[in-house]
Amino acid sequence: MRPIRTFNVTPSLPARLEPLRNLAYNLHWDWDFGTIDLFRRLDLDLLESSRYNPVLVLGSISQNRLQEAAEDEGFLAQMDRAAQRLEDYLQERIWYKKNRKQPVPDERYAYFSMEFGLTSCMPVYSGGLGVLAGDHLKSASDLGLPLVGVGLLYQEGYFAQYLNADGWQQERYPINDFYNMPLHLERHADGSELRIGVDYPDRTVYARVWRVQVGTVPLYLLDTNIEPNSPYDQDICDRLYGGDIDMRIHQEIMLGIGGVRMLKALGLLPTVYHMNEGHSAFLALERICMLMNETDLSFTEAFYLAQAGQAFTTHTPVPAGIDLFPPDKILYYLGSYAQRFGLSGEEFLALGRENTGDLSAPFSMAVLAIKTAAFVNGVSALHGEVSRQMFYCLWPQLPLIEVPITSITNGVHARSCVAKSTQELYDRYLGPSWSQASPSNALWQRVDAIPDEELWRNHELCRSQMVVSVRDRLEKSLIERSASPVELAKAKEVLDPKVLTIGFARRFATYKRAALFLHDLERIRQIIAGADRQRRVQFVIAGKAHPKDSPGKEVIRKIIHFTRDEGLERSIVFVPNYDIHVARSLVAGCDIWLNTPRRPREASGTSGMKASMNGLPNLSILDGWWAEADYVATGWPIGSGEDYDDPEYQDEVEANALYDLLEKEIVPLFYTRDREDIPRGWVAKMKAAIRLNTPMFNTARMLKDYATRAYFPCSDRNYRLSQDSFAPVKDLAHWENHLTQHWYEMKIEEVSISEPSTLKVNQPLKVAAFVQLGALQPTDVQVELYQGQVNTDGEINRGVPSIMTYQGLDPQGRSHYEIEVTYTSSGLQGLSLRILPTHKNLNSSYAPRLILWAEPEEVQLDVEAETPDPTPAAEAIAMA
Repeated sequence: MRPIRTFNVTPSLPARLEPLRNLAYNLHWDWDFGTIDLFRRLDLDLLESSRYNPVLVLGSISQNRLQEAAEDEGFLAQMDRAAQRLEDYLQERIWYKKNRKQPVPDERYAYFSMEFGLTSCMPVYSGGLGVLAGDHLKSASDLGLPLVGVGLLYQEGYFAQYLNADGWQQERYPINDFYNMPLHLERHADGSELRIGVDYPDRTVYARVWRVQVGTVPLYLLDTNIEPNSPYDQDICDRLYGGDIDMRIHQEIMLGIGGVRMLKALGLLPTVYHMNEGHSAFLALERICMLMNETDLSFTEAFYLAQAGQAFTTHTPVPAGIDLFPPDKILYYLGSYAQRFGLSGEEFLALGRENTGDLSAPFSMAVLAIKTAAFVNGVSALHGEVSRQMFYCLWPQLPLIEVPITSITNGVHARSCVAKSTQELYDRYLGPSWSQASPSNALWQRVDAIPDEELWRNHELCRSQMVVSVRDRLEKSLIERSASPVELAKAKEVLDPKVLTIGFARRFATYKRAALFLHDLERIRQIIAGADRQRRVQFVIAGKAHPKDSPGKEVIRKIIHFTRDEGLERSIVFVPNYDIHVARSLVAGCDIWLNTPRRPREASGTSGMKASMNGLPNLSILDGWWAEADYVATGWPIGSGEDYDDPEYQDEVEANALYDLLEKEIVPLFYTRDREDIPRGWVAKMKAAIRLNTPMFNTARMLKDYATRAYFPCSDRNYRLSQDSFAPVKDLAHWENHLTQHWYEMKIEEVSISEPSTLKVNQPLKVAAFVQLGALQPTDVQVELYQGQVNTDGEINRGVPSIMTYQGLDPQGRSHYEIEVTYTSSGLQGLSLRILPTHKNLNSSYAPRLILWAEPEEVQLDVEAETPDPTPAAEAIAMA
């Protein structure tokens, strides 16, 4: 029976408890233990059963209990302190104000992501990408950045995991009750819901807007589960990463195009749009369209202006992870944009194609994002290298090292992932600013002043708490599937709080090799049993496989079967339904964090960062973030960063390396104790992990990097191009059109070199170039000398470009350029000449993707280390 009218019934709080409402609806409580302790004090059982949701607690608790709290002076004092902390926090975020000296008017950054992992009571995330996005918002709030988040609000979110009796993953999709979550429904001044419409073929789909307040940062989420949408359209915001390719494109249209329209409806006009992965790349189409509709800009002019204020972060280390759509589907769903832009179908599809001449190529969301962004980055230094290789075809004439994709290594939000008792320890010895302190801050030297015994006893407490939490979660999951009394009894005895505990928790994709530790069953049995049964080892494992990933599910079942077959239920525990709450318990309570991806397929990884902040050493393949860390001082590397062609051989080599480290280094170090039963060597590793990794792999550092390298420059350039009725961007578009028409008329006619083919180190070398520019002007181009060592393939390796100086026209009317260079190392060296576009309003000389190299090949020079006998200068070498 459908209701004739609905009501949103909110908690009825005594007037004295009204501050609880503000506290519950701002997610600041997620990283403020004092506030969550307040709700724990109000009703612990209710808080835990609500998945730590203060809003649901207030909506479910009895009025009698609320009245008792209103008369409890101790509770009221604790509440007032929490309310004051929140007020102080909202007023004291000053990093942005101190470091952004001249912000543009109404500066704001919009951060688009398919998922946001903020807290366990809002299950609209699947894993690391979402948790990173959540941490991005939290640190933006900490720093006071004028940032807003944009995403989708999923009715069923990502699935809840459970295992059947055979150990096979099963999925449930609990319905999210938005009215009992920390969400605000956005409304117009008259109280009606704020809604936006997005055009799909033959219909308009409507979405309402919910807001999550993350400290000072608002996160706006679109919800299509409303009338008058059809059942199919209501399901656009049903499941995260659910459905077929048509549902995926529906979701990404809603996120990108709907997200831009939503911001406009809210009266927000961001100066920068940040695409976290390619899912939201359609936002570029809507921005271009809006600019054309609201101004007199042409497509090219609007494209350049939109591009100036957009940034793209790729998290994908393999082509298979990129969203690709068939050309016919793109034209079916988005062909109206091509018409509005005045483009043919193929010209429109070229926006998302690597090879624009391949008319059968799919449309890549990552390529669309790259082509429409002024700043592009990977999420670790190694991933930056991998990304340059993946997208090299967009700049085929550039040396690989110069492909304009940089890297900003991921981080994690310290106050969200470090255990409460550990944070209190850091606050005492390092001061309260440790969670945002830079790597150069002197406070990190005070880590060594933390008494070994105090740090170790705190960690033992965290391990004991983790064991209790795992047992409780395991028991509840067994009860849900009606397990036998024998299984329930075993669940109460899993793990030993005194035994070396190895943690492994992440998405169960096959490349992550969760079962690598089982490669040699006999050897792992012996390691688990321990020498003389005294130095035992145990594993805590958690993670979800995608519902359609049967090989990933098979890995989970393999671990469960081995555990049962060997009677190791107490020593190898799989914790079901991995989420933020479980993760926080494991990264605090395990002793060492294991990561075994197949290099280089781990773009970054963040769980090991969280473990490090809690003082855990890492044991990991040198991939992602770990390749940048001090992996000797703060843990152990598995291998030396080798790449393999044979995956079976790789598994054998790296599994044996893992076993060797456990047997010869890790287990002995952990169990070597002094008279106070403290493993001093292990504690030294813990302190190094805290001191070196906490400030470096922190979203405070990460957001500062994004702000200074992407947000500030993009915002400035977007503003600059918009001045004087968009005159700068119109000039840029006109110049680009002229450049493209005449680029291939240029010719490098002569390169003259003043010295013979044998030089000495640091000997000056004068080079002159004569270029026929055709219809272009010297101000349109940048002529560069490109020099470096020649490798065995005859290529200049890691060459260095140097800008040549324009000298005017020679008698034949050619543009004359000169430069004097030296070589600082001996051996076979080479040089070449290239020409790139340049313009005062161009984001980068690489942006037009035009480059002209000298022909036929580089001049090679033999540079001698010893000073040769003086010889007359050779005749100039001309290269046509």
